[in-house]
Amino acid sequence: MRLTIIGGGISGLSLSYFLLEREPSLDIIILESEKRAGGKIWTDKANGFLCESGVNGFLDNKPKTLELAAELLLKPLRSNDASRRRFIYSEGKLHLLPESPLSFFTSNLISPLGRLRIIYEIFVPKGNKDDETLADFARRRLGREAYEKLIDPMASGIYAGDPEVMSLKSCFPRIHELEMNYGSLIRAMIKLKKVGPGPGGVLTSFYDGIETLIISLKGFLGDRVRLGAKVLSVEKKGDNYIAHLSDNLRVETEVLVIASPSYAASEMLRDFDRGLSSILSGISYPSLSVICLGFKKEKIQKSLDGFGFLVPNRERRKILGTLWDSSIFPNRAPEGYVLLRSMVGGVRASELAMHDENKLINIVMDELMEIMDIKAQPDFAKVYRHERAIPQYSPGHSNRLRTIDGILSKYRGLYLTGNAYRGISVNDCIENSYRLAGRIVEENL
Repeated sequence: MRLTIIGGGISGLSLSYFLLEREPSLDIIILESEKRAGGKIWTDKANGFLCESGVNGFLDNKPKTLELAAELLLKPLRSNDASRRRFIYSEGKLHLLPESPLSFFTSNLISPLGRLRIIYEIFVPKGNKDDETLADFARRRLGREAYEKLIDPMASGIYAGDPEVMSLKSCFPRIHELEMNYGSLIRAMIKLKKVGPGPGGVLTSFYDGIETLIISLKGFLGDRVRLGAKVLSVEKKGDNYIAHLSDNLRVETEVLVIASPSYAASEMLRDFDRGLSSILSGISYPSLSVICLGFKKEKIQKSLDGFGFLVPNRERRKILGTLWDSSIFPNRAPEGYVLLRSMVGGVRASELAMHDENKLINIVMDELMEIMDIKAQPDFAKVYRHERAIPQYSPGHSNRLRTIDGILSKYRGLYLTGNAYRGISVNDCIENSYRLAGRIVEENL
């Protein structure tokens, strides 16, 4: 059976792997429009620095990614213990994010009244909205101060999003489940004996960066991966599908999986099914830039003993946060140097991310001078601009998925996957690929 996957990011590559694991005789091709596979996963090695242009790892709390790494004979690398220390920039200072109930009570990040309001969460009644925004949920359960200083920077750090327009149950389904099942996050944490309601797990990557996973998958798949193969449109021909490529070639296939970003899938399907195309075009992707700066260690006066810091929107800064990459994993900077990675843009400042490289470097340096007292010029700088970065799950996202599934049910052998639908993380993409592989084999073989 011929099976074609459009998109050679982590979703398309891992799906191909899991399909071949189940059915080694499958005739699979992967069509990737870019000259390199991996999508937003790209580890760039320059001047002795190892820069992650986008994704920098995965949490070790989901087994499927670790299982896949083991099958590919890869050795995962857990982040340094120091990186458990995370900071929030608030009111002109970097505050250590409380790591335990005791440190929560002694932290100056949240005022005494704000702390009492968080404790009151255990008495707040369960919500009754079907699809509440993250901002409404956080203010209702934890209070305004906790929302502004804790939840808001978390949302911008993970999604580059705006909690005012993010769906709680689509973006953070586990937190939604805890409230539904236990009525209170604190009550849930007590019963489950957890430190916090977040996903948990330790950030994990590989010694040579997260792209190690992509390189290994691509090596396993060999010439099944066709780079520079841009699909313009899709049509149905009898029981088969035809993908029309930009070089006037056509690929006919019995099963077609589109694992591209939803905006690209929307373009391909415009003449195939206008309703489906329209729904897919409604998933927004803000612009985001990642700015990597390398310094000689002696130029940095402040301790870099930690993960880095995030910035709440209320601070009105121009960066979302900065990760101290060389403190998180080894091999990120040459001996005697450090590497900092800052994010600019996101939903609230998408246009800022599209400035030219020098402007972005200057923006970050101005911010780091005020936040970290860095006055020296960097010894290394590299900018990665993503015009359409991370898909946003707005309220109504679950209804959108039901509509998409309903339309796809009319087309036997046509599937959509990727981070625009059911989770943006590497773990989500791999888990969804594993499930979809099972479905495809069951429904078509």
